[in-house]
Amino acid sequence: MNTKKTIRPKERDVILQALAAGVVPRAGLHHIQVGRANEVTALVRDIDRIADNGSAVRFVIGEYGAGKTFFLNLVRLIALERKCLTIHADLAPDRRIHATGGQARGLYAEAVRNMATRTKPEGGALPSVVERFITECVKHADQRGIPVEHLIEERLAFLQEHVGGYDFATVIKAYWTGSETGDDALKVSALRWLRGEYSTRTEARQALGVRTIIDDSNVYDSLKLLAAFVRQSGYVGLLVVLDEMVNLYKLQSSQARNQNFEQILRIVNDVLQGNVEGIGFAFGGTPEFLMDTRRGLYSYQALQSRLAENAFATNGLVDMSGPILRLQSLTPEDLYVLLSNLRTVFAQGDPAKFLVPDEALQAFMVHCNQRIGEAYFRTPRNTIKTFVQFLAVLEQNPGAEWRELLGETEVLPDLEGTRDTELTEDGTDDDLTTLRL
Repeated sequence: MNTKKTIRPKERDVILQALAAGVVPRAGLHHIQVGRANEVTALVRDIDRIADNGSAVRFVIGEYGAGKTFFLNLVRLIALERKCLTIHADLAPDRRIHATGGQARGLYAEAVRNMATRTKPEGGALPSVVERFITECVKHADQRGIPVEHLIEERLAFLQEHVGGYDFATVIKAYWTGSETGDDALKVSALRWLRGEYSTRTEARQALGVRTIIDDSNVYDSLKLLAAFVRQSGYVGLLVVLDEMVNLYKLQSSQARNQNFEQILRIVNDVLQGNVEGIGFAFGGTPEFLMDTRRGLYSYQALQSRLAENAFATNGLVDMSGPILRLQSLTPEDLYVLLSNLRTVFAQGDPAKFLVPDEALQAFMVHCNQRIGEAYFRTPRNTIKTFVQFLAVLEQNPGAEWRELLGETEVLPDLEGTRDTELTEDGTDDDLTTLRL
């Protein structure tokens, strides 16, 4: 096991509150990660490719509770450390990749609101990214003795090669004008446009003098524009993380599903053919979202042919070079290390404060195995949640005996073919497992 560092009380509480609720913590993932080194390595290579003027697309596939959300969150943190900018969102009934009723714009707006940088990993980084670009322009304009507006136009001229690029550049110049004149309303309007929050062209034209807005018809084009802009702002590229792709599988309309699959095909084609630079996509979904030949990606013949997995990767052999990345099951050894890490988090990194001995970790695993079989480490969300609750009772009741508690604790099984998960406030579910770099 890795040597543990002292864990701050606030960070400890964030981790434990999330795990006790069965959701992924937004901070402190490095304290509990274990296993899946090969999968992480594959995504790190993708991030390096993005930084080297390339592009990447991955479909992270795993059962409910197998750890997709945890894995994607860890990948986002790695991307931030490597000077990428990230945006992320969960698909939902009101958020999808293609739509005509505002659902695609809603997905874009949610993703951009969650924009993160290394200094703002929690999201909300769009204003600081725009400010960084403006500040650099001011600095270099002074050095060259030219108006700032001219330098902004010069640096963003290449955006006109992209769909919507002229208006994008106009909005950035409007933000600069607002900064220069102290017009906060103009700056707010510019940020609203960049977030895709205008629902009508008329409103955007009155506020900013532009003729277009980010809407359902140009979400993917807008993501490519954003990727080009953030590279001008000093970042190496943009990573787009979209989770809960199973919501496309759940669409009742075959036409709506196929229109979304067409957008995914467009992304896959652009990436595989090298038509885009500095942008990567990571999609999180379940096996049925990928493989169901009636409603999943494999129902769309062009996607099935491009996403077909290596036929030689069988009997324990793996190939992580293709777009599909299946999360392998944790081993019992991985889960033991995880339980040890959780015990350490409870103790704030101090072994002298461990609530239970190593013997209790082994006994807890035996207890889980007897209750629900091997599923306790293949989809370990409930196991993790129960262990955190187990330690919470011991912490708050110093006289309690861990052996007696294990005889009373119930661990709910993940029943095959059903969803055993809690919904978060926005109506989506969080997957949980652990990783080790």
